Amino acid sequence: MKIAVLPGDGIGPEIIKEARKVLEVLQKEGLAITLEEAPLGGAAYDQYGSPYPEVTQKLAHEADAVLLGAVGGPAYDDLDRPLRPERGLLAIRKDLNLFANLRPAILYPELANASTLKSEVVSGLDIMIVRELTGDIYFGQPRGIRVNASGEREGFNTMLYAESEVRRIAHVAFGIAMKRNKKLCSVDKANVLETTEFWKEIMIDVAKEYPEVTLSHMYVDNAAMQLVRNPKQFDVMVTGNIFGDILSDEASMLTGSIGMLPSASLDANNKGLYEPSHGSAPDIAGKNLANPLATILSVAMMMRYSFNLEAVAQRIENAVKKVLADGLRTADIFEAGSTKVSCSEMGDAVVAAL
Repeated sequence: MKIAVLPGDGIGPEIIKEARKVLEVLQKEGLAITLEEAPLGGAAYDQYGSPYPEVTQKLAHEADAVLLGAVGGPAYDDLDRPLRPERGLLAIRKDLNLFANLRPAILYPELANASTLKSEVVSGLDIMIVRELTGDIYFGQPRGIRVNASGEREGFNTMLYAESEVRRIAHVAFGIAMKRNKKLCSVDKANVLETTEFWKEIMIDVAKEYPEVTLSHMYVDNAAMQLVRNPKQFDVMVTGNIFGDILSDEASMLTGSIGMLPSASLDANNKGLYEPSHGSAPDIAGKNLANPLATILSVAMMMRYSFNLEAVAQRIENAVKKVLADGLRTADIFEAGSTKVSCSEMGDAVVAAL
């Protein structure tokens, strides 16, 4: 199992260091894991003048899975858009054809009080959001800034989906629903946007192949409201790139901290890029304050989806549950009566539990 490790920017190197500790335990136990690092984002621009240089591209293609920390930071805000760290992240997703983004939102019982919502609203929350990742308005052409016929400047982007793109993400979502509670909610804006009317039509067609799954539909604005009002009504949600970007971040905060949530981005063969759902948090970078649990849980997702090692995935998840049950908390999830620990101390505790 060759894993490309891309620490990235901000807190990325710190949280990746803790995730590597977990992988190194598995190595010592006999799993045939090899780890090789390369830069991505701002770190890659600093070294190579590109956020996704050839050396990183080569490693990403050779690897069986990719583990990423985070990209971005204020130091790069004035760069031309193609050179910014975030373009490196978009580029690797596109390059590896990682079209299916899986974002779980799980509330651990020990963290019920960390959520900004009442515990009775969020207790027991377990949602999987499936986001299409390589199409939609983020990649549609034409795009740009121009002067219109009236001489006024205007910005424009194109929301676009091919039928094959919608069908393949639909199959991923229905497949996940089959393994869970056989309930899928497709999120669109079909009352306004023809692109998502098209999306809904295809979802209904694909549903015929999964008669055991109950398919429902919800407009994105209502879905955003329902995630706050009654999030436990959802099990699996599937939506396009821009809606999924927004809703998955909203869902992550229901759990008390975005620092707890992993993600996976998969291709058609389950090769994946695994990363925490949070960003590079430059304000705490280098201070040993970051929460590494989302990155460690991303390793668990890697074992499950790319390497089909369910037992190993569960061991890692159980180790995380144990440190939480023992009352250990990084600053983002700290509460009275718990024990505050640093990023590295949390990583060490997970290794000990493992």
